[in-house]
Amino acid sequence: MSRGDTAATHAPSRRGFLTGSAAAAGVAVGAAGGAYAAHAAQPGPATDTAGLNGARTHDFHGTHQAGVTSSPGAHGAFLAFDLPAGSVKDDLRRLMRLWTDDARRLMSGAGALADTEPELATAPAGLTVTVGWGPKAVALAGGSEAVPSWLRPLPDFSIDALEDRWSDGDLLVMIHSDDPVTVSHALRMVSKDATNLATERWRQTGFRQAYGSHPSGTTMRNLFGQVDGTANPPLASDDFAARVWIQDGWLAGGTSFVLRRIRMELDTWDQVDRIGRENAVGRTVDTGAPLTGEAEHDEPDFDAVDARGFPIISDVSHIRRARPDDPSQRIVRLAYNYDDAPRGNEPAEAGLLFGSLQADVDAQFVPIQRRLAEADLLNVWTTPVGSAVFAILPGCTEDGYLGDTLLD
Repeated sequence: MSRGDTAATHAPSRRGFLTGSAAAAGVAVGAAGGAYAAHAAQPGPATDTAGLNGARTHDFHGTHQAGVTSSPGAHGAFLAFDLPAGSVKDDLRRLMRLWTDDARRLMSGAGALADTEPELATAPAGLTVTVGWGPKAVALAGGSEAVPSWLRPLPDFSIDALEDRWSDGDLLVMIHSDDPVTVSHALRMVSKDATNLATERWRQTGFRQAYGSHPSGTTMRNLFGQVDGTANPPLASDDFAARVWIQDGWLAGGTSFVLRRIRMELDTWDQVDRIGRENAVGRTVDTGAPLTGEAEHDEPDFDAVDARGFPIISDVSHIRRARPDDPSQRIVRLAYNYDDAPRGNEPAEAGLLFGSLQADVDAQFVPIQRRLAEADLLNVWTTPVGSAVFAILPGCTEDGYLGDTLLD
């Protein structure tokens, strides 16, 4: 018998494998057929739809962008781009049309145009995609005369230690959703659209309490454990509209947005006792109530004094310094926590992505920030390391696109 004949004799054939497998399966069924039959008769697990949030959507079209008019998602991403040298108006128009088309699709739970992973878009979970422009983009679209006076870097503040890698930018895309996979997918689609039209400058991601972990409407907590955003008015209120919306010109229906990346010194904050923390902020930790009240939304009494005649809420507490006496200076907070792992020789960093919405940065945000820089007890444990200002575009109609009030 030759070597070839031996191999042919002992090698398993496909037919032999199949018939052998069938025989083995028959023995197994004969030995335990009752168990298999009983198992097959059991009903499958029921789908748990309690609290299911993935199908929730926001309308893309309208007077305002939905990322401003809706409650923030549990996960947020802020992506800034720079326009390359030599960009022309048609380049910006093309990018805005691409972002508009992708945003309207993704926010409805559909894949973006030419999306190779459309399954990742089927659970929008309240997804919003919001677009803003820096001064260079506005000037490209409508000339220097179209740039609002407040659309520029903020003044220098003594507490700042700003880094270029977290500051400025020509374009901004904000992506919010309760599903981090949805956020990641939308980020990828936005970045692919920008290929050859803009280059990524920075990317910052953050988080709030997860959907369902607290009742809807609960104020988020920052990593100091304090409630963050108590003074925000209801979204659909007249107060919200007065603080946020621009009324005239090509930006009517839009707003302004300031993003400050604030590093928080959690290790040294941990060394402060609860009384010290509450005095620094001016609110209790557990309920978020002002030190002169019992519930979170009680109005603080800045004139109240203790038995020794000292203010109960310190004049240099955060709540006092951030609270304007002039109601026209009030803002709307849009904050996310961040907790970044170490990179190379850089230590881990945690803090707050502090977003501020207002109709006029100079008239509303800057006076508050000046007071905070001058005297705020929290400055001991916080350092602004990034800063950027953008014009958030008005919404658009179904046959329009973001930015068309100036580009057209």
